[in-house]
Amino acid sequence: MAGFTGGCLCGAVRYEVTGDPIRAQICHCNDCRRVTGAEFATNVFVNTADLKITKGKTQEFRHTAASGNERVKEFCETCGSQLFSWGPKRPEVRSIKVGSIDDASFVKPWAHVWVSRALPCTSLEDGLPQFPEGNT
Repeated sequence: MAGFTGGCLCGAVRYEVTGDPIRAQICHCNDCRRVTGAEFATNVFVNTADLKITKGKTQEFRHTAASGNERVKEFCETCGSQLFSWGPKRPEVRSIKVGSIDDASFVKPWAHVWVSRALPCTSLEDGLPQFPEGNT
């Protein structure tokens, strides 16, 4: 599976990824829950060199994550949809929110991360590996 496209809710920002994803994982951290408004987020990781914004531009919000590392969230300046996330320690990798992908049927998460923060109502019985915090 090489390449996919996506964009924000209002269509002001569009992107394409030309390479294969590195991995996908389900994250239960507080930041992912807050940014998605859901009980967890599914994130697809790609090489930054494979990601190209084809329309519009993103704004950045920087913060310190639970890991203690700085994280950068990139979002549409018009509708506020978060599209990408990355950290200055690994700028060569971007995380993409799966909800922004046009056809995400290829996404197969390999693990749950930050399960120490998972909500009690969240089922973790899908057989995927579980990490109490991040996996790296």
